[in-house]
Formats: sequence, C-alpha cells, structure tokens
Amino acid sequence: MLNGPRLRLRPVVAGDAAGFAALNANAVVMRHFPAPLSRAESDAALERALAHQAEHGFGLRVAEAHDGRLLGFCGLAWVRFAARFTPAVEIAWRFLPEHWSRGLAEEAARLTLAHGLGPLGLAEVVAFTTPGNQASWRLMQRLGMRADGGFDHPALPPGHALRWHALYRLSRAEWVAQRLG
Repeated sequence: MLNGPRLRLRPVVAGDAAGFAALNANAVVMRHFPAPLSRAESDAALERALAHQAEHGFGLRVAEAHDGRLLGFCGLAWVRFAARFTPAVEIAWRFLPEHWSRGLAEEAARLTLAHGLGPLGLAEVVAFTTPGNQASWRLMQRLGMRADGGFDHPALPPGHALRWHALYRLSRAEWVAQRLG
C-alpha cells in the first residue's frame, strides 16, 4: 500500500473488475484511446495486469480515497511492444472524470514514481500519450519528466489519428536530483 495525503494506492485484485470496466468503458476517459473497452476487453486487460504483478512484483494499482471510494488507477508496467525506447517500464494513470483537475493523478503518479525509482530500484520510467492529451503530458512535465520526441505506436495502423505519441522519460538520477534540489 502506498499512502498519500488524499489517496492510497493498492495492488489491483480480481475483485476490481467492475470498477476497472466502468473506467475503461467511459467515453470521456477513453477519448485519447482508439475506443472505450468492452467488458471482455477490460477483463482481459485486468488479467494481463494481474499476471504482470505476479511475474514482476509491481504493476497496476487502484487509486482510492482513504474512505475506499474508487478514484482511478495508476501504476507501472513493462512496455509490451518494441520501440526505440524499449525495453522500458511505463507509468500510466486513468482517473474518473469527477476526480480530474484536483491534483489526484499527480499525487498518485508521484507516489508511483517514488516507489519505482526508490525501493524498486528502476533505472528509468517512461510515459507516453497522444499530443492531444494535454492533461497527461502537462502532468508528465510537472513530474519532472523530460520530453524525448515521440514515436508511432505500433498497435495503431499507419494514418490513424492517435498513432503518434509524445514520449517522456525520468531517470532515477534525475528523480534523486529533483528531490535534493
């Protein structure tokens, strides 16, 4: 469990399927993805997250208020596709719209980075999103991640409007320097 002032992050479990599916089916939340996920697609994604956690000892976490209300999800995972920056561990977040613009994703991401670059000992964490997802890339900048160009996401076909992704990176050394600075 990772605890912050307004939220806690706990490892995802199979019982989180309904909340995960509701988040993944939300058209507003998923507007920077090719499409919202069906329940079956969301359940498959949750199974992959559980398998990742079991194999690597880290992964997707549920972001919840201290009273147990679901806020969203945030976590770390090995990137599953080949790109110029892989192998790499990605930080990703997804929050329900009613919890946007309150600093909760930033709080969750800071807890996640501190865990990944601290106790887990990762050398670097990356993040990526579509250029239109200003909220996410601005958060990446606030987290001290540095822009490193972009790439064509291999899961999307050439010409797809969401194929190009902006890439951000944060090394352990950069993270430590920020904390000392």
